[in-house]
Parts: sequence; structure tokens; C-alpha cells
Amino acid sequence: MNEVEIFINRMKRIGIELELASNYPWIYLEKVNGNTVQPEDWINANHGYTIAWSPVRNGQDYRLDYDWKEMFRIIRKYK
Repeated sequence: MNEVEIFINRMKRIGIELELASNYPWIYLEKVNGNTVQPEDWINANHGYTIAWSPVRNGQDYRLDYDWKEMFRIIRKYK
């Protein structure tokens, strides 16, 4: 299990459903509990709020974005 799966499962346990979308190598946070993340919150990309990156090389794992304060601000806003 990678960081992204662990994070999504932990959020699910406390009642927060996250929907993600991907445009290699970026993984975007699309929805929080069914609420779409709006473009004004896309501070680090042009197509969505980047929450993680896909592996670039074989043997690497998915990596979360480590701006936890901003990530949880977005999640709280759309929760």
C-alpha cells in the first residue's frame, strides 16, 4: 500500500471521501465528499489541485504533496 492509498483510507475512516483524477505524473484532488474543488483553489497546477505524483521510474511509489497545511485547508473547505 502506498502513501496515497493510506491517506485516502485514513480520511475515509473519519468520514471524508476523496475523489482523485490523474494526468500523468500528477494526481489531482477532484472532489471532497462529492463537492468539486473549484479553480480558485488550484494554486499549484492548471488542471486541479495537485495532491500527489505518480512514480517516474520503476520501483518508485506514489508520493503525496507535503504542503499538509494547504492540503487540509482545501479538504476542510469542501468537506
